[in-house]
Formats: sequence, structure tokens, C-alpha cells
Amino acid sequence: MRPPSVDSLANSLKPSGLPHQLRVEAARRAIANNDHENAAAYASEIYDELLRPVINGTGVIIHTNLGRAPLNLESALDHAFRYSNLEFNLATGKRGSRGERAGSLISRYIGAEAAIVVNNGAAAIFLVLATLAFDRNVVISRGELVEIGGGFRIPDVLESAGARLVEVGTTNKTRLSDYEDAAKISNPALILKVHGSNYKMIGFTETVSVKSLKTLGLPVIFDIGSGLLDESAPWMGWPRPSWLKGEPGAKQTLESGADLVTFSGDKLLGGPQAGVIAGAKQFVEACARHPLYRALRPGNLTLQAMEDTLLAYLDDRADQLPLWRMAKTTPQELKTRAESLDLGRVVQLKSTVGGGSLPGQEIDSYGIALSGDKTSELRKLKIPIIARMEGSDTVIDLRTVDAEDDSYLGSVIRALI
Repeated sequence: MRPPSVDSLANSLKPSGLPHQLRVEAARRAIANNDHENAAAYASEIYDELLRPVINGTGVIIHTNLGRAPLNLESALDHAFRYSNLEFNLATGKRGSRGERAGSLISRYIGAEAAIVVNNGAAAIFLVLATLAFDRNVVISRGELVEIGGGFRIPDVLESAGARLVEVGTTNKTRLSDYEDAAKISNPALILKVHGSNYKMIGFTETVSVKSLKTLGLPVIFDIGSGLLDESAPWMGWPRPSWLKGEPGAKQTLESGADLVTFSGDKLLGGPQAGVIAGAKQFVEACARHPLYRALRPGNLTLQAMEDTLLAYLDDRADQLPLWRMAKTTPQELKTRAESLDLGRVVQLKSTVGGGSLPGQEIDSYGIALSGDKTSELRKLKIPIIARMEGSDTVIDLRTVDAEDDSYLGSVIRALI
């Protein structure tokens, strides 16, 4: 049988919701494979490649593959349809700085002299090294030569920024004397300390504190990675959750003497993908003047989302940010939700923070177990549900499911089973 024309087949795919050009692509794929009767499936494949909302039932709160920290973007999206004073000073009527507002909010909360925002955590480290250590030596412990997401390694970042790596100590033990010896021999520009936010080292170990490193008279830069603003986490109530133990806060890191602290915006800060450089004014301003800053600075939507996130902290509303609201929900609340849904077996689970933060730490949780592997079917829903397998069961961890989505969750799973 002669296949239909590309145009007629594309027109038949209007219910897919795709624009005409993408429907044409789906039609061509189907005809090329002599499979025009299943053209809708090709349209679905293209639709699934587009960015779209999903329900996170994995129990991983900061899920890198699902956008890391969950955001409430109503305010930021509202601004997307308007002009804004992005680089305009309303008081003077003259050009302003796009990074000044978010930077000042960060500074106020953590007690930094100054701060700027770039487009991700790796960019923050890169810009600092390119600005302060180009063609100079940087001292770092061998135990902190970490690999961050996407295969990026600290030695590679240093090299790309034009800095030279000076390794000290051993994998498991680095002492202050190791840094002292390197400082005498290599004339370094700075000491770089990197928090192992995505791994844990236990046993026969030793590291050097920022306070001790400051005695060497060199600038100390500490990449804390996950972006916890305050170790005391007052928004979580008292006592502080045990799973936050050992995570350095930006505020305390600067108080201990670090000249600069760098971190991500979309992890324990609970904001958008961004990177932050905060600390001594002279170093922050030097980074802001570097030609690379223009290439690494974020856009309007990111800055608006960052400002909204920071205002929540300053207004004592951090517990209302989606990230912390999920983390703070008690196991009993989750169990009650699971029972009221009445969809399957209610099971006790373990959630994780994820996103390269707090490795090995788990949070008690509850969810629903469905017999067999339903993960593929759940991904094909209009609003996909991303679940995980435990043994032969598909489990949906309610800690990472917004309670407002329970109604949808109930209706689609009942239809499924």
C-alpha cells in the first residue's frame, strides 16, 4: 500500500500538541521506517524529548536528572512576561548591575563583604581561579581532588583556569605542615579547600581546618559545594536533623576565616542552577571585573528565582521552600498520605538528599509499593511519574511528591492497576 504524503501524515498528528515542523519530522521518521501507521508513536518520542514537568517519586530530594532542587517559579515566570529592572537603577535612572541585588541578599544573610552569582558551581570555582591564580600555583590536599558532576575534575578545572596544581598530603591524611612546606617552596597564589560533598571518607583520616590554614598568611578559598547557608539550619527547627551533621555552612566558613566561599545554588540552597562567590570584597570585585564574568553570569530568570529564594531565607520563610518543605515532612505525615491514597501496599522507605550532597545520609520516609515493574508505564503518563524499583516492586516515595499532586497520582495509578 502506498504511504500517505508527509504533509497529510503530519496534519493527522495535530493531537500530539507538537508544532508543525516537529510533526513533519515525526511523519518523515515513520515513512522512512515504512511504519506510517504508528506515526503517533514517533510523535510521542519527539514530545518526550522536550522539557516537561514530571512527578519525582524516587525519594531523591535533589535529583540531578530531574532538575536538582525543586523550585516554586511562579514569581520568576511572572517576571518572564515583562520587562524588569535587570540592569537599571530605579533610584538614579541610570544603568545598574544585574548581579548586585542577588549578591547583596547573599551577603546580608551569610555575613559576607560581597557576593556575585554565576551560572553554576563549577563556573564559580573556575572564575575564582582564573582571576586570582592564573599562571600561578594553587595548593590543595590530595584528599580533596574530587570529581564533580558530569566528569569534571578539580585538577582539570585548575588547568583550564590557567592555574598550576600543587598537591600536598596523602589521600587520607593532610596536615598543616604539608601546607607550610608547599607555601615555602612553591610561592602559591592561594590555598584551595574543597568539601567532599559527593563522597565520604572514613577511618584513618585527617584534614586541616580553614582557621588553621589562615595562619599561613595566604588567601583561603573554600568550595563548600552543596550551598548550605547556615550550619544551624534554623528553618528546620530544633534539634537540627542528624543527616545535616558535618555539612559546612557558608556563614560559618567565612566566620572561620575563609577569604572566599563558593557553592551551588540548586542544591542545599534550594534555588535555581547557579554558582555563588562570596567573601572578601577585594576578591569578589576582582572576579566581577574579569572578562570571563560576562560569559559566566546568569540571565533574568535565574536571578529572579535566586532573589525569591534568598528573600525566603531573609524573611524566615526558608522552611516553605520546596526543598526544605520536603525534607522537613515527618514520616508520620507521609504514612498518613500513603494510607489515604489507598493505592497499594504502604511501605516504609529511605529517602536521600542526592545531588552530590550528604552522601550516605538517609531520611525515614513512606510510600506506595506496586507489584511488578511499572516504571515504564508510569513514565508514559501525561505527567510522567518517575519511580524506583525495590526488589520486584515499583515504589513511589511520597517524600518527593508534592501533596498537591496526590489527586493526580491516585487517579492515574488506579487506572493503571
